[in-house]
Amino acid sequence: MSIFSSKTPEQIQAEKIKLQAAKTNTEVNRQVVELEKIYQEGLTSLKDLISPAAVKYESSYFVLNGKYGRSFFVLAYPRFLSSNWLSFIINSEGQLDVSMFIYPIDSATILKKLKSKVGEIGSQLAINQEKGVVRDPMLETAYGDVEGLRDALLQGTEKYFRFALYFTIYADNVKDLDEQSTILESTLGAKLVVTKRALMQTEQGFVSTLPYGLDEMNIGNNLNTSPLSTTFPFVSPDLTSNDGILYGINRHNNSLILFDRFKMENANFVVFAKSGAGKSYAIKLEILRSLMIGTEVMVIDPENEYQHLAEAVGGSFVSISLNSQSRINPFDLPRGLEGESQEDVMRSAIIFLLGLMNLMLGKLDPTEEALMDKAIWQTYAKKDISPTSNLTNAEFPTMGDLVEVLSGMVGAENLAQRLSKYTQGTFAGIFDQQSNVGLVNSLVVFSIRDLEDILRPIAMFVLVNHVWNLVRSELKRRILVLDEAWVMMQHEDSARFIFGIAKRCRKYYLGLTTITQDVADFMASPYGKPIVTNSSIQMLLKQSPASIAIVAETFFLTEGEKYLLLESEVGEGIFFAGSKHAAIKVYASYIEDQIITTDPKQLLEIKEQQKTQAAQGK
Repeated sequence: MSIFSSKTPEQIQAEKIKLQAAKTNTEVNRQVVELEKIYQEGLTSLKDLISPAAVKYESSYFVLNGKYGRSFFVLAYPRFLSSNWLSFIINSEGQLDVSMFIYPIDSATILKKLKSKVGEIGSQLAINQEKGVVRDPMLETAYGDVEGLRDALLQGTEKYFRFALYFTIYADNVKDLDEQSTILESTLGAKLVVTKRALMQTEQGFVSTLPYGLDEMNIGNNLNTSPLSTTFPFVSPDLTSNDGILYGINRHNNSLILFDRFKMENANFVVFAKSGAGKSYAIKLEILRSLMIGTEVMVIDPENEYQHLAEAVGGSFVSISLNSQSRINPFDLPRGLEGESQEDVMRSAIIFLLGLMNLMLGKLDPTEEALMDKAIWQTYAKKDISPTSNLTNAEFPTMGDLVEVLSGMVGAENLAQRLSKYTQGTFAGIFDQQSNVGLVNSLVVFSIRDLEDILRPIAMFVLVNHVWNLVRSELKRRILVLDEAWVMMQHEDSARFIFGIAKRCRKYYLGLTTITQDVADFMASPYGKPIVTNSSIQMLLKQSPASIAIVAETFFLTEGEKYLLLESEVGEGIFFAGSKHAAIKVYASYIEDQIITTDPKQLLEIKEQQKTQAAQGK
């Protein structure tokens, strides 16, 4: 049988041409794909940019671009762990990757297993009781824990999870890696958290701590909600107590930063901030609130920033200048507290006066200092004041008496001549008269704004000593605020004196508040860092880029904290209280703001309102 095609020769020829074209197109497409592949291989992708040049895996560590790393997994936990127990690792200075994997487990499945476990433990307890065996506290505790967990799971207050926790640390060499590994293991071991190194699983451990979300180690523990919540690494400390004053709001959780500085190891307070960051505003707010709870406050004010506050609360404002009538005699002696001998009081006073002479006359050489020491003792003796005399009605000597004594001493004529400018020359009157300033108010502000720059360090030194004499004479809860403290830190003798007060003031129920905007000058002094370390409370407000490195080194700030201080608004920063610290925002009520504001525009508006009200009252 023959078969005849229904297609014409022309149709057959057309189909042949189509098939040939299809083969040609397929070949062209294949060539295009190969060329596209070659082209793509020549492009730089994001993967190429972030991927390492090389990774080498050893049995206990890996090498990544010349950096050594080691991974760990947590094998077991203790029965009890406090919240935020991971924070010390998260906030450590070393390079560290941490990964957590949380797998929910069906409660019904766990309840069945717990029911079986309760039966096992209950049976063992019953057997022990029948045999008269001494009670086993571990079995009884386990029984109570399992029963409590069953109740919580049935009530829905707890859930059950499988939890895996991994760490990867990095170092520049194997020796440093071993040291950091030992520190990590011992630190967690002290909390009874058992960790193991990812031996022979270095690649799996490394990948498990990368941001892929891959758990290639697959080593976990069963935890319910309560213990699992303690592993949350980012917990803002709670600085709220039942006593004290409000310092501000915790920016992380909006809780109150409320506590009593006198319940710390010491009541010293250090404030660092750039100009205009709100440091004086924050301290004036603390002063105002401290006055409400009966704390006496004394302020050394270089720029009259506290005058409005003193007038508003009925405090004393004392201006110290060449033209004012207020005088403080550097030779005043305190009565001394019970148990402190008069000889110790006099020795402390003479040490202070020698430091004062170094400020007033320039650094004394050993010979000059010996002559000056002898002259000061003789000056007190001239007024019948000795370590054994009664100071009840004593009249203390003045600077003029010292000049007179020096003039009569062999070899001290030059010292007398140099000191005479403070008794008969340009600066006569300010330091060579009897004290006429009383400190009987709850708030006393000493202003030195109108003093010449050369006299400011001297006046601050004398004023601080005057306050210190009062503090040592009568035990009361007091705060001494030293604004622009960097002025005194520029001179060794005054810096040493401030450091001495910072160490000893707790004994006299005094809190020293040190404020400065010039961090570099403050920390350049050998006594700068010791003053900071002897202050239980510190506040860092907005910092300038020029000083942030010094601040970060002093307070061991992380990169995030450094960025926070550079980007903070006015009144925002970091508040340290002992080992705790939190981001703070200083808040004041409307009335408080009107009293403590340092904004010149706002102060002018307040004065205009007062003038208007006074005119209307007339």
